[in-house]
Parts: sequence; structure tokens; C-alpha cells
Amino acid sequence: MQYRYVVIGSGRQGTAAAYDLAKFGEAESLVMADLDKSRADSAADRINRLIGREVARGLQLDASDYPALVSLLKGAHVALSAVTYYFNVGITQACIEAGVSLCDMGGNQEVVWAQLKLDEAAKKAGVSVLPDCGMGPGLINNMGVYVMDALDKPREVYLYDAGLPKNPTPPWNYLCTFHLNGLTNEYDREATFIRDGKITLVPTFTEREIIDFPPLGKLEAFVISGSMSTTAETHLGKLQRYENKVLRYPGHFETFEGYKRLGLFSEEPVEVDGMQVIPRHFYHKLLEGKITAPVVDDICVMRAVGVGEKNGQETRVTLDLIDRYDPVTGFTGMERLTGWHCALMMGFQARGKIAPGAHRMETVSASDILDEIRKRGIEWTVKVE
Repeated sequence: MQYRYVVIGSGRQGTAAAYDLAKFGEAESLVMADLDKSRADSAADRINRLIGREVARGLQLDASDYPALVSLLKGAHVALSAVTYYFNVGITQACIEAGVSLCDMGGNQEVVWAQLKLDEAAKKAGVSVLPDCGMGPGLINNMGVYVMDALDKPREVYLYDAGLPKNPTPPWNYLCTFHLNGLTNEYDREATFIRDGKITLVPTFTEREIIDFPPLGKLEAFVISGSMSTTAETHLGKLQRYENKVLRYPGHFETFEGYKRLGLFSEEPVEVDGMQVIPRHFYHKLLEGKITAPVVDDICVMRAVGVGEKNGQETRVTLDLIDRYDPVTGFTGMERLTGWHCALMMGFQARGKIAPGAHRMETVSASDILDEIRKRGIEWTVKVE
């Protein structure tokens, strides 16, 4: 059977997801919708060129225009929200009204909880809603479930992930391969972990440690808020400890922690020379050109460590996954792991592997997800000690 997909947002990750849907998702048609019609057309042309058939087309859409959303979605099987999380509740409601399943990339825990409250409405409409997909919170937490499942009695899970330039350039030694507001959102507020079997809020930019992760060498790991979402609540009662840290080249922590302390992540206006200025907007304006580039030769590293008992013995299970920029397709490792994870989940939704209702992405079979990742040529290894 072939399926009709709609991708809302034709940026990096949305285009990567659409490519995967065309290649692995049995796509009959793909609509690339974006506020910028030329960007939507460019994304569609790129997909058609890479796939070798006319499967995608571009369309202009304002994601905040609810009637236009519903009209576009009708007749599709699954949609992807690849726009910033501000729009996701409205897009979820539009999908339910149109009778279309939805996958999105999360980005804000409060928004995800609001979407999950639409569970009964989604069931009545016969559609599935699956927030929080992508590299994180999606894949990294699926990896966490995988190492939990590998143990008879899991007790602790530690997650680490990063998307980094293969050849870092000082002074930043970092390039952002997704929406800059998403990065700042991860760096702000608090992370929700499990510690001592209880939900624990931990401030971002704390608990720095050094992790050796070949082929990148020594990296600094520290707490961010974007990669846990609903997972701590899901695993409460099963684990004593569940946490995630981001990985960066040495020096990143000190620089960006200083920006946080200065108040540059704030969205509350401040008066400057008689004008109201939002610090985060000012910060993004200055920073974006410094840590973005049209082509990023990146490397993504992900690690899940599970500790507990296996066959009556204390056991440590480590799952490592590495992906890189692909010069053939032009997709970065970040685009592949984020977009392709969304696409494989959408394939599950289209084929009916995910029941109607609103679901936490960590409840989807981790082994099925990692099998699909391997089918796409992305290798991962497991070590048991």
C-alpha cells in the first residue's frame, strides 16, 4: 500500500524526513508545506531529484492558519510538524479534525503534555499523535529503553548525545544544525531526571564531566533540559536513576553558561535606551551567523548506558551509535537522525503499528526502531560488561 504524507516546515529536518518517507515510507505523495513557497518548492525538487521520481510538491502554508491547515491535511494519512513547538498544539487539533495522524519533533515539555491530553479526541478520530520524535528527545530515549530491556532488573540509565562539527573552528567549536531557538530552549530552565527513584529537577549547565567518546576524543558533558520530556514520568517506579547530558567540545560549557547567567536566554522584555528588547531575540540575532553554515560536515554521537542485573549478576550495557554527514545526499548526521527517526515513526503510524490515541514516543518498541535505523545504513553497537 502507498501513503500520502504532509510535512509542515521545509527546513533541514523536514526535508530529511520527507526524503526518508519517499525512500522507505511507501509514499504515494508528499506535500512540502512552508510559509516560504520557494523553500517548499526547493525542498520538493531536492527530494524528487534524489529519489528519481516526482513524488513531492511544494505548497505555501502559514502554520498558524487553522482553517488552511485542516483543508490541506484532509485526505492525507500522516503529517509531520517540522516547525517550532509553538505551533504544535494547534497542528495536533487540526490533524484530529482532519482525521490525520501526526508526528512532531517536540521541543517543549508543557506543549507535549497539552498534546497528550488530546488522547481521547485522537482515539475518537481514529488517528495517532506521536510527539517528541527526532534525535532527541526521540531516538536517545528509545536507546535508553533498549538498554533497559537488555537487563533483567534495570536500575540506572545514563544517556549522552551530541551533534558536532567534525572539524571544529575556534572560538565557537560548534555549529547549530537545527532551529536556534530549539538550542536555547534546551539550554534554559531545568531538566527532569529520576534520582533515588524520585522525580528530580536539575538546573541546566550543571554537573559537568569529561567523557571519552571516540572518534571525537574527550568531550564535556553537562545537563540540558530538552532531551527528557515525558520519559522520567514514564520510567518512574522502574528505575532509581534516569538522566541525560549533552556532549560538547571543551570550552562550550563555560561560554554558554555565561550567556545564561547574563540573562540572554530570557524571553521577558527589558528596557534599553527607551526601547523594549527581548534578550533572547537579541542574543539570537548576534549569535546565529557565528554558529550556522550552509553546509555542515558533522558527526553525531549517541550513547545509552544501562546498569542493573542480568542472570543474577551486576551488568552494564552500553549502546553506542554514530552517524555523519553524507556527501552523496547532502544530509547532515543531525538531519538524518532527526528526520529519519520521525519518518520511520510515521511509517509505523501509516501502517497501523501505532494504535489511535496520543502516545509518548518512548512507549514505541525500541528494538523495532533500532532495526529500522540499521536498515538505513546507520550502525550501532552494544557492549555488555
